[in-house]
Amino acid sequence: MNASVSVTPLDSSVVQSSPIILDNLPNLSLEERACPSRTRLEIDLILLAIEALELGGSEAILAVANELELQGVIKNRVNLWRMRSTNPWRRSHTRRLLSMVEAKALVVIACYLARRLTVVIRQLLLAYQQMSDKQIPLEQNLRLSNYLERFRAHFKSRMNPRRSGVIAYNSDEKLNELALELLGKLLFCTGTAGMQRLWISLFDGEVQ
Repeated sequence: MNASVSVTPLDSSVVQSSPIILDNLPNLSLEERACPSRTRLEIDLILLAIEALELGGSEAILAVANELELQGVIKNRVNLWRMRSTNPWRRSHTRRLLSMVEAKALVVIACYLARRLTVVIRQLLLAYQQMSDKQIPLEQNLRLSNYLERFRAHFKSRMNPRRSGVIAYNSDEKLNELALELLGKLLFCTGTAGMQRLWISLFDGEVQ
């Protein structure tokens, strides 16, 4: 990774409004205080994969927000939807900016949920590897097939098919590849300092 990271002090108003748990993630030196479009996209896709892994995923996101005392950032379901609609691929895409504090909150929640799902994530990735090695269709593993099917359904229902980035995923095979890639990212963030490493990777090429 060629990007460099600098930790900069926040002004007093931001410190007061930022929950302590978010201090686990470094402040990045960006030209803008809001998140770049690629960062917004990646965060939303990671949450989409969590929703495909766990039924009631959006409720789980809100529950973890309360558990981690992040209600001041993610207040309710509508507020969460507005944050995720900053993903430029979304049908419901808005020009609303995603603040760094909001992005941190979403990443912290995603990592906490990923840790709870670590066993499931490892099992799915292992099943994928074994079936690929033996050239067995992925559909023959029920658990893996269910995850991929739910991810494809979520993606198709929520993303705008006219967006150039979305057009690239115009087949079930390509969507399966994306779903499996996101599983790898979720596993990545469950490791040592995984939350911090995931956070920094979301701004690769963006930080000064």
